[in-house]
Amino acid sequence: MLLATASPLKQSHYVLKDSHTVPSGWETLARAPGERRINLKVGLKHGKFEELERRLYEVSDPYDKRYGQHLSAAEVSRLSKPMKKTEDMVTEWLSEHGIHTFKYSPAQGWINFDISIHDAETLLGTEYHVYRRADDGVIAIRSPNWSIPLHLHDHIDGIHPTNIFPITNRKPCRLISRSEVKPIGLGENGAPSYDELVSIDKTEFGDMVIPDIKDLPKNPSPSQACNQVATSPVCLQSLYGMREYNPQLTGKTRIGLVNFLDHVNNRTDIETFLQRFRPDVVGTNHSILTETVPQPSGAENSITEKPLSQRTSLEANLDAEVILGLAYPISVTAYNVGGRAPAFQSSQFTVENSNEGYLEWLQYVLAQPDLPQVISISYADEEQTVPFWYAKRVCQEFAQLAARGVSVLVASGDEGVGADGKCFSNDGSNKPMFLPKFPASCPYVTAVGGTRNWEPEVVGFDARGTFVAGGGFSNYFPRPSFQRGVVDDYVSSLGTLHDGLYNKEGRGYPDISVRAYHYIVNFNGTSTIFDGTSASAPAAAAIFALINDALAAQAKPPLGWLNPWLYSKASKGLKDVIAGSNTGCNTAGFPAWEGWDAATGFGTPWFPTLKKLSEERQYRATKPWYMRFW
Repeated sequence: MLLATASPLKQSHYVLKDSHTVPSGWETLARAPGERRINLKVGLKHGKFEELERRLYEVSDPYDKRYGQHLSAAEVSRLSKPMKKTEDMVTEWLSEHGIHTFKYSPAQGWINFDISIHDAETLLGTEYHVYRRADDGVIAIRSPNWSIPLHLHDHIDGIHPTNIFPITNRKPCRLISRSEVKPIGLGENGAPSYDELVSIDKTEFGDMVIPDIKDLPKNPSPSQACNQVATSPVCLQSLYGMREYNPQLTGKTRIGLVNFLDHVNNRTDIETFLQRFRPDVVGTNHSILTETVPQPSGAENSITEKPLSQRTSLEANLDAEVILGLAYPISVTAYNVGGRAPAFQSSQFTVENSNEGYLEWLQYVLAQPDLPQVISISYADEEQTVPFWYAKRVCQEFAQLAARGVSVLVASGDEGVGADGKCFSNDGSNKPMFLPKFPASCPYVTAVGGTRNWEPEVVGFDARGTFVAGGGFSNYFPRPSFQRGVVDDYVSSLGTLHDGLYNKEGRGYPDISVRAYHYIVNFNGTSTIFDGTSASAPAAAAIFALINDALAAQAKPPLGWLNPWLYSKASKGLKDVIAGSNTGCNTAGFPAWEGWDAATGFGTPWFPTLKKLSEERQYRATKPWYMRFW
């Protein structure tokens, strides 16, 4: 371990701050070139996060008198800003290493500066290596272990790039074939049997006959509007009671989606999709506002050298088509995270580096004065593959978005409780365990699971592929207060089932579910089928965006952080799913039972009831300024 060169009177000894195992699938290639430059980000401890969290609960609890009085950007910035002592101590440390030029993030929570890898190794008492991900050749320069002076441990949350590896694709593939373990709870209480559902999975896609809107009655039933083999916007509108709602104040309501991994939306594909499934939209002003998240100079983990045709993503098209298909004419903003990687232009390594993503995007979006009231994120990683400090810090920044009145909905994952044959800890012990997903495990986001079928809906899966709706319990985040009682009851009802494989005290997810089976997506000029909670998340986001529109029409604030409301008054607006289980890890997974469960959460949304409940909230009525705090 290298030691700092600063005066011992000013500098305490270096002590290991964080160590994290290199995720499975990455191989070490060589020591990183010392002359290469990277952009280093130092995360300073938030000054008053406990107060921010308290305020967040107040404005999100429908029984609190401050409900709906979301914080301004300035208030969030004030509560998040590091203490002056923290800033002074960290900048002194940097100065002692000759680092005098740096930039703060808007809320001053991050210090960014360019530095050579050689100097970064000295600064952090570590060594950087070049790693390659085996399945796609992505290259990353990382340091699994890093140290800082002991007196700074309580002032620095984390530093990047160190041991955060690039996020994976949101549709990870299982490396071995599906196990023969079948879900439980099917073929009972009116639910179809497993074999009946498998027969639908194996139906030839050429049999997809999608009902035409003009041929349907005004308020069609799911059996009239849906096809078991393919999911269209009119099917989702019917299934969740949205057909009769007409958006009112669309100029005041926005919905956002996030494209990581250099993915972008293809406007031609989206237009073709709308011509087929939302002909009323064609010829109207339905453009997507695109905001590209800028990359810092010297950014070492960005991409965009590929031509647009290679960067267009089926998943990115899916998000936009689902949201426009359900929520038009509400304005849509797409955040594209990615950029060029100048630090490696002349490197001998092939630079196809995925962006870490969340921190870059969160720093950018939190700096904006106006935000979409709902944001959908369809990406997920195994929780254990990200360092705890990173997961905690990202989660706290999601809390800042929530405090500003933004509902963030994320996919719960597509591997059930974990990919078969891969369910082991990565700490060297190889302990058998279920594999929770991040950021779904963060309590400040709303995790969206997946279903299939109708009358009744059941836990989502596709026997033809590898999709099983994700759900489980966090190993990083304890059970939040809004989950106490309902989640405790579910864990108790499981008895000894899966003992030792999951954290009985952890944050449970998903919170809700939406159909996640066989979405029609237009991609590269043709229609294809897509499974996954990366479809159900934007669908759920569209539903809550429409509720926000109804609230805006009554001069009421948006829903904001959904979870305290969903786990109290709004649970009456969710249809329970009690059939199936989320198989994985060569087990039947968690069963869907009455009430909340770790397969489907509280169930699926029924728009008319949720809208009514949102409008009846006790403290949401507009009040004069002098009554706001009484």
